[in-house]
Amino acid sequence: MEKHLIDEKLKEIFLSYRTIAIVGVSPDHNKDSNRVMKFLRNTGYKVFPVNPVTDNKIIHGEKVYKKLSDIEEFVGIVNVFRPSVEAEEIAKETKEIGAKVLWLQLNIHNEEAAKFTSQNKIYYVSNKCTKIEYERLFKNI
Repeated sequence: MEKHLIDEKLKEIFLSYRTIAIVGVSPDHNKDSNRVMKFLRNTGYKVFPVNPVTDNKIIHGEKVYKKLSDIEEFVGIVNVFRPSVEAEEIAKETKEIGAKVLWLQLNIHNEEAAKFTSQNKIYYVSNKCTKIEYERLFKNI
C-alpha cells in the first residue's frame, strides 16, 4: 500500500477510535510505554493501562487492569508494548473484547497475529509508535 493511503488509514484510526488499551504499560516514568500512555491521555484519548504483573493500581490517574477482558468499556485500539511472540495471543484477546485495531509498537511484528486480525476484520498496525505517528500526522493541528 502506498504511503499516502497508509497515512490516511492511520489518521482515520486516530480520529475514529478514542479509547486505547495499552498492554504492557509500565509504572516507570522512564519507560516508553509510560510516556506514550501519558501523551495519548493528554491528547484526549481515554486510556486503559493493562499490566498483569505490576503492583501499581493506578498509572497516570487511570486504574490498571490485569487483562483486556477486565475492561468494561469499549476499547477501539489495543496498543501493545510486549514481545512479538505474545502478539498472536493478544490478537485473540483483541477480538474477544471487540476492539477494531491491534497496534504493535516499534520493533514488534507477528505474522500469525497479522493473519488472525485480517481474518477477523481487525486493522493491524505493526512496528509503529502511536505517539510518533500521531505527532507526525497531526503536527499542524
